[in-house]
Amino acid sequence: MTKYLLRRLVAMLIALWLIITLTFIIMHVVPGGPFATEKPLPPEILKNIMAHYHMNEPLWRQYTDYLGSLLHGDLGPSFKYQDRTVNGIIRDGFPVSAALGAVAIAIALLIGIPAGIVSALRRNSWQDYLAMALTTIGFSVPSFILAGLLMYVFAYRLGWLPPAMWGSPQQAIMPALALSALPMAFVARLMRSSMLEVLQQDYMRTARAKGLPERLVVWRHAVRNAITPVVTYLGPLVAGIFTGSFVVENIFAIPGLGRYYVMSITDRDYTVILGVTIFYSAFLMLMNFLVDLAYVFIDPRVKLAGRKEV
Repeated sequence: MTKYLLRRLVAMLIALWLIITLTFIIMHVVPGGPFATEKPLPPEILKNIMAHYHMNEPLWRQYTDYLGSLLHGDLGPSFKYQDRTVNGIIRDGFPVSAALGAVAIAIALLIGIPAGIVSALRRNSWQDYLAMALTTIGFSVPSFILAGLLMYVFAYRLGWLPPAMWGSPQQAIMPALALSALPMAFVARLMRSSMLEVLQQDYMRTARAKGLPERLVVWRHAVRNAITPVVTYLGPLVAGIFTGSFVVENIFAIPGLGRYYVMSITDRDYTVILGVTIFYSAFLMLMNFLVDLAYVFIDPRVKLAGRKEV
């Protein structure tokens, strides 16, 4: 297990270094800059700003200085948000996106997994057709359209929920529903296809032949083996949702990390782009690593070395 952990750690560090390097190069190759405005700044002022942020130095020097600061946990200052650091932006934005994401993931799993199980057990029944029809809607309707519909119905027409902002449980309901629609549909379809495959296996017929109750056969043997693809999907899902969705956060005026990220791209705020990219990449790698560890508890046959017991 120690060897596996060391290999994964080295692979993650190499991948993270490549992401940092490529992002850094791409940002500086693309024309423009964080201080480019519609009304050009006077040359003297622009020169002083560039010197203040050390952007007048050679590119290789900026790169090595950034890596040195990164090793100390310093992601640098924001070029667009005065008196704010990238660390502070992530510290303020991530908890909001994570709280919203946790609710969205809970909704997706609590509805998607049972829907997939029932759909597989009642194949070609009205329950199956209804579940698949709803998942098709979840795949087809963009999150911003669903967010607008939810806002119109529950905020403006019925007045049951506040239309926007963040701070109360009521304000999280509509954005969480809009954010959970796609993963809910994906989880339901993934669970259905996996359950259908498991139900055809020989060990399922053997379990029934032994006289085990159908409920026990389904929950102990079918669901436990069928849920592995869903767990695989959870790694990138958690990382993607927890770091924020710009569309949903922008519609509901939620001050999450996703909104800061896209605004930084528009503003060419180099340090925020790099910092959030690093944070997102590291978080995604961590989630995938935790998924690999979860396999051991879900299926005891799985070994961390990537082999299965015979």
